[in-house]
Amino acid sequence: MVRILFLLFVSSFLFLTPFHASAQEERATPRSGEGISAFLQRNKRPGKAYYQEFLKLNKKQLRGKQELRLGVKYLLPPLKSGTETAADSSTSSSAASTATSTVGSGKTIHEPLFGKELAKVQVTGNRLKGACFYVVSGHGGPDPGAIGRIGNVELHEDEYAYDVALRLARNLMEEGAKVYIIIQDAKDGIRDDRYLNNSKRETCMGDAIPLNQVARLRQRCNKINELYKKDRRNYTYCRSIFLHVDSRSKGHQTDVFFYHAPNSANSKRLATTMKNTFESKYDKHQPNRGFTGTVGPRNLYVLANSTPAGVFVELGNIQNTFDQRRFVINSNRQALAKWMMEGFITDYKKSK
Repeated sequence: MVRILFLLFVSSFLFLTPFHASAQEERATPRSGEGISAFLQRNKRPGKAYYQEFLKLNKKQLRGKQELRLGVKYLLPPLKSGTETAADSSTSSSAASTATSTVGSGKTIHEPLFGKELAKVQVTGNRLKGACFYVVSGHGGPDPGAIGRIGNVELHEDEYAYDVALRLARNLMEEGAKVYIIIQDAKDGIRDDRYLNNSKRETCMGDAIPLNQVARLRQRCNKINELYKKDRRNYTYCRSIFLHVDSRSKGHQTDVFFYHAPNSANSKRLATTMKNTFESKYDKHQPNRGFTGTVGPRNLYVLANSTPAGVFVELGNIQNTFDQRRFVINSNRQALAKWMMEGFITDYKKSK
């Protein structure tokens, strides 16, 4: 009898041990285009404490970068007592109020424009705390902008510029910035599709977008200036960014290039900083390729008529086969957003 009890005890221990170990070493794989904050949030580990612990646990896999790779199983921080309940309860409250709420040790922003899965933004950094941004994707509504083609599929400028704009806005929020998304589509959200569906739903923060070009540009400038009147009392650094996709001859390959307002030192510094950031990224990730993006002054309506200093970004040539890869591959759209965010961080530091 004693021997039977002993064997039962040993067998139960053997079954329990691996279960305990796996609970302590839970792993998960990121989704396409998912950053660390969204990845941890989806796995019910929101907040700065989880974020920092994740970086420590996955130091070798991240190799000094704060970027996730598809197909890699990352070690998740152990769940703290009560975390899952807090995360679940915060979802309904923030969704109902569409406002900022506190979850765990970090701040959570609820932004429905990012789509259901990414609507909850975890603020995990403070590198842009005290900064305010007006993110504007080009064209929209009745105007699709430039149109490229891959086979029978049309690529519309406004859809790809909008997806990059949303990704940029989310990245800026994660670093503590106040962000306005000026051109909005209530349905699209951040998309990982190669070919983005075309629509005419976009509005200028709820207002219908006019077809007339001057009226359309005036509308978004007026919206920015109206917001800036209030924001400049609370923020010492306010910047606008206008995202577009160029259209040139099919054989003309271009890198990302930047325009600044001719008579604005802040606009010129921002555009130059953006260009230098992209150049350093290409030197690091594609050292033998080189970067041919440029910076220059241009008397564009939106730069001349919006009050905060701004930068106008052309993301590439929508007609060129090689440039199209920069738009249709979602990880490339995410990289564009991340590098622009880093450009803003560098410029913000310079402004202090």
